Amino acid sequence: MLCEDTRVTGRLLAHLGLKKPLQAYHDHNAARVRPMALERLAQGALVALVSDAGTPLISDPGYRLVREAAAAGIAVTPLPGSSALLAALTVAGLPTDRFLFAGFLPPKATARRTAIAELKSVRATLVFYESGPRLPATIGDLAAILGPREAAVARELTKMHERVRRMNLDELAQHYRRRAPDDMPKGEIAIVVAPPDDSPHTIADDELVAMLRDALGRLPLKSAVEEVVVGTGLPRNAIYRRALALKRRARSADEPDDAE
Repeated sequence: MLCEDTRVTGRLLAHLGLKKPLQAYHDHNAARVRPMALERLAQGALVALVSDAGTPLISDPGYRLVREAAAAGIAVTPLPGSSALLAALTVAGLPTDRFLFAGFLPPKATARRTAIAELKSVRATLVFYESGPRLPATIGDLAAILGPREAAVARELTKMHERVRRMNLDELAQHYRRRAPDDMPKGEIAIVVAPPDDSPHTIADDELVAMLRDALGRLPLKSAVEEVVVGTGLPRNAIYRRALALKRRARSADEPDDAE
C-alpha cells in the first residue's frame, strides 16, 4: 500500500485487523517511489493509494501515478471517501451550482494576491485549501481583493474537531487578525467564498470615463472594454459604445487645425 503517512494508515489497518506492507508516497519521495510502484503494477500486483484525510489525488502528487498507470494500460479504480472540497461546499451555505476549486494559494504575498486577482471575475463559488499559520494572511488578501463577499472557513470536516465559521470576508479577516499566532486553527482547512454579486452596479459617469481613458491608454480597444466590463459589471455594449466615443473625441483633438 502506498500512503501519505505510514503511521496514519497503519492505525487504520490495525483498527480493521489488517496487516499489509506500507510504503510512504508523498511530495518529497514520489519521483523515486512511483517507478517502483508502476513496476509492481506491471507485474500484476494490486497497489492501493491511501491518503491521510479526504479523497486521494486532491492537491497531492497521486495524479501523476494515475496518469502513468493509465498510459501503461493499467486499470485504476477509485474508492472515494470524505472530501474536504465537497464537504465544505455542503456546509458553507453558498451557491453550489457552479464552483471552482483553486487548491492552495501561493505562500508568498505578491504571488498570492496576483492569483486571487485573477479569480476575482469568476462567476462561481471559490474553494481554497489553506494551513492554519497562513490563514490570517490569506483571508486578509481575499477580503482586500474580493471585497466583503459571504464566505466560510471550515476545518477538520467529518472529524472530531469539526468547526465551520460563516461570515463575510471582512468579518473573517478581523476575526483572525485578532487571534494570537499560537491560537490559529489547526488541521485541514477549506475556505469557501461566494461568487461576485450579480446585482446591477452603479458608477459615477466621471469615474467610468476615467477608467476607460486609463484602459484605452494601455490596451487595444477590445481589451480595454473587457477590463472595464469586468471591473464594473456594466453591459459590454454600453461600455463599447462609450469607449468608441472617447477614441473618436481623442482622435479629433489630435488632428491639426487647418484654419489660418
